[in-house]
Amino acid sequence: MNLYHCSIDLKHEAKALAFAAAVDHWMGYLQGRGVIRAWRLMRRKLNLAADSCRDFLLEIEFDDMTQLDRAFRVLGEHDEEVERLYGAVSALVARTEFGLYRPFPDPERAERMALL
Repeated sequence: MNLYHCSIDLKHEAKALAFAAAVDHWMGYLQGRGVIRAWRLMRRKLNLAADSCRDFLLEIEFDDMTQLDRAFRVLGEHDEEVERLYGAVSALVARTEFGLYRPFPDPERAERMALL
């Protein structure tokens, strides 16, 4: 499993519930196409965070790098529904930071470590 971690701030005029609905539609579409395993959207609580922390976290789970590649290929499609759904999310976003994470130690590394 791989975890695509998105830290997000919205534009000042953007409404949080509209953003959540747009993310739900976009992620639901991707999940329906089988290019993501699962996802969750979280919002900072009680403004309890360092200044470097964004307001929202979007975590997207992928089975493997092949599935992640397929998700990016969906983004590259010249399809009106993809453009509409993706555009509804990205139009509300002011700043993002991304990272790709994996469980650690992963099964491959744990096996190598056990063989030493």
